[in-house]
Amino acid sequence: MSEGGSARPRVVVTRRWPEAVESLIAERFDGVFNETDEPMSRAQLADALADADAICPTVTDALDASLLGRPGIRTRLLANFGVGFNHIDLEAAAAAGIAVTNTPGVLTDCTADLAMMLILMTARRAGEGERELRAGEWSGWRPTHLLGRKVTGKVLGIVGAGRIGLATARRAHFGFGMHILISSRSGVAPSVLSELGAEQLGLDALLERADVVSLHCPSTAQTHHLIDAAALARMPERAILINTARGDVVDEDALASALANGGIGGAGLDVYEHEPSVTQALLDLPNVVLLPHLGSGSEETRVAMGLCALANLTAFFADEPLPNRVAAAQPD
Repeated sequence: MSEGGSARPRVVVTRRWPEAVESLIAERFDGVFNETDEPMSRAQLADALADADAICPTVTDALDASLLGRPGIRTRLLANFGVGFNHIDLEAAAAAGIAVTNTPGVLTDCTADLAMMLILMTARRAGEGERELRAGEWSGWRPTHLLGRKVTGKVLGIVGAGRIGLATARRAHFGFGMHILISSRSGVAPSVLSELGAEQLGLDALLERADVVSLHCPSTAQTHHLIDAAALARMPERAILINTARGDVVDEDALASALANGGIGGAGLDVYEHEPSVTQALLDLPNVVLLPHLGSGSEETRVAMGLCALANLTAFFADEPLPNRVAAAQPD
């Protein structure tokens, strides 16, 4: 860790952020930065909670009740780098008098782009083809080699109609002529359904009709293993599952079994139930595309996320309303 010394509020940044954002934090606060970019241990997180006025965590930092309930906590703000905050126990944070913020909106386009990329890669078997070519096993073009499925005109089921889910739906509908089905606990505005020519259905009905199911719901107690063996059994045999939301929305063991036994046709995943570990059975399967949590991974988006977190920090220490305060699971 490196730090600057002053009477300014002390802010601990748990992972490396884009240099431009770290420089701004160092200018405005007593910044403590993680130069090794290794995940902080529980002991390090406990020390940070006792020493820092604010912590900027991300998905690799499990801030649970046992950490947030410790005596002697100095931290009063968790300015999360990312939209998802299921790694933070919000009730424990509130009990400790700690505000929590996130960075919504700025990563919508990049994550929707990645969801569309996973749909195309999985449907067209691009992962299999790339691996075959790199292994020196490609023997040349032939009419029946790696036949995938086109996505144009197919049915796309969107589970979770928040910013990212609807952005993915727009890309699929207007770019590829896909028919859109939407399942959302919080409902969908009639104007949005009209814009997309979409139908709003319950989850079971969506799973039964969709050629591709793309997950965009938050991680909550209600969505844990939302896609389990029973849900997968409702999907057509050639259907594709895409997950750019949170890993624990899917039962990975059940998914691996469905993929191996022909229950569904393929899957494209960017998030995992126990990151960075991935279920070995998934790693062994050819009909799944696996990416290392790249949803927001563009330079522009990661800088924008950092600036959003910085805006939350600045407002907090100026005693102004927090732009992106979270207190409970946000609507999907």
